[in-house]
Amino acid sequence: MKKLYSLLFLIILSGASFSQDGFQFKSKRSKISIPFETSNNLVIIPVEINGVNLSFLLDTGVDSTILFSLDKTDSIQFNNVEKIKVKGLGGGEPIDALYSKFNKVVVGDYQDKNHDLLIILDQQINFSSQLGIPVHGIIGYQFFKDFPVEVNYDSRNVVVYRDMNYFSKRKLKNFKELPLTIELDKPYVTIPLVLNGNKMNSKMLIDSGSSDALWLFEDTSELIKIPKKNFEDFLGNGFSGEIFGKRSRTEEVFFGDESLQNVTISFPNDESLRNASFVAGRNGSVGSEILKRFRVLYDYKNSKIYLKKNNYFDKPFNFNMSGLQVEHVGMQLVKEEIELKTSFLQTTEEKNVFNASRKSIRYQFTLKPQYQITNVRSGSPADLAGIKKGDILTKVNGLVSYKYKLNSIIELLQSEEGKTIKMEIDRKGMILKTEFVLKDIL
Repeated sequence: MKKLYSLLFLIILSGASFSQDGFQFKSKRSKISIPFETSNNLVIIPVEINGVNLSFLLDTGVDSTILFSLDKTDSIQFNNVEKIKVKGLGGGEPIDALYSKFNKVVVGDYQDKNHDLLIILDQQINFSSQLGIPVHGIIGYQFFKDFPVEVNYDSRNVVVYRDMNYFSKRKLKNFKELPLTIELDKPYVTIPLVLNGNKMNSKMLIDSGSSDALWLFEDTSELIKIPKKNFEDFLGNGFSGEIFGKRSRTEEVFFGDESLQNVTISFPNDESLRNASFVAGRNGSVGSEILKRFRVLYDYKNSKIYLKKNNYFDKPFNFNMSGLQVEHVGMQLVKEEIELKTSFLQTTEEKNVFNASRKSIRYQFTLKPQYQITNVRSGSPADLAGIKKGDILTKVNGLVSYKYKLNSIIELLQSEEGKTIKMEIDRKGMILKTEFVLKDIL
C-alpha cells in the first residue's frame, strides 16, 4: 500500500483569474477550535460549501480550494462557472475542471463569502477510496493566509487564532521557531538533512497533504543522490496519473532544532514530475509523517512556523513492508446474525412465578466496506505470497476485513518487521488463504 497521494499541483487556467476576499471570524471570539479526523497521517476537517456539509483535506501544499465531483457534491449550486484544464504529478494528460467564483465556505465560525473553487470533473480522482472515509475536496492557502493556524495532532484539533497575541506567550516559549517563505501561495522552509553522509541545507515545501515523511527531487542539488539501499515503489496518485519512484532513508533530518533519525524518503521519477513546475531552489517536500510528530503553528502573515514535539515524536519511521496497496472500493451486503432474548413467565404447580428467557437467532443484511488490492510491489512479501492486483480482501489475521477501518489495515502493514500477516482473499469467486511476513528492506 502506498503512502497516500503526495500531491503537488500545476493548474493551467484558461483565462481564469483567481481573487479571494479571504476567511473572516463570524463572531468576536479570539480563537476557533475545529475538530478533525485523521487517516494515513492526513487531517480531514468539516467544511460547508454553499450550505452543503462536506469533509475536506487540510493541505498546505495547494494554493487553490479543490472540490471533487462526488455524489454528495451534486446538490451544490455554483455560480460564474467556466471550464479550465488542470495538470499535476503523474505522466498523464491535463484533465478538465470547472472554475467557480463567489462561493460561501464555512468552517465552524470561520467563513469566506467570496471563495473561488476548482471542481474536478473526473469522478475517479478523489481521496475517499484511499483513506476509507469520505473526503470531498482539499483546502489550502486560503485557510491559512490571514490568521495563525495551529494543528494539534495529539488532541486532533485545528485552532485558528485572531492574531498571535491570543496565543499564550508562555506556551510559545516551548516552541521552536523557523522562518517561513510564502511563494506562489505555498509555504517553504530551509532545513538541514544528512544524505549519503553529506549534510546539506534543503529548501522544502511544507506539504500537509502528503502522508510521506520526505520527498526529494534528484539532481536539484549535486548532493541529492538516491542511496544505494532503495527499492522501486508506487508512490501515489496525482491529477495526471500514477506516481512511481524509489524509497529509501536519510540518516538525519533537523526540523525545528529537533533531530529525526532514519527518516523514510521518496524520490519520484522523471516521468512522474514531467508536468510539475517548481519554485526556484526547491529540493523537495516535508510531509505529514514528519509534521504529525509536532504541534505545528503556522503564521503565514509573519512568515514563521512554530514547532513543539508531541507524543508521536519518538515513533519509528516505518513504511508499508507488505508491498500491498489496499483501497476502499465500495460497500458489500453482509448477512449478520442477531441474537434475540425472549422473556416469558413460567408457573409451577406451587404457583411460584419466575422469569425465564429463550435465545433465538435472526439475520439481517447490512452494508459494510469492501477492500481491494489495487497494487502489488514486485518481489514484495505479498507478491511472493501470491496476492495479485484485483483480489478482494475478505479476512485479515482471522478477522473479517469489514471489521477494520482502512487506516487500521494501513497501520498493520507498516507495523514492525517480522510480523506475520494472514490474509484470505476472493479472486473471481475463489477463496484463497495465504500469509507473509513483513520485511524491512531498508
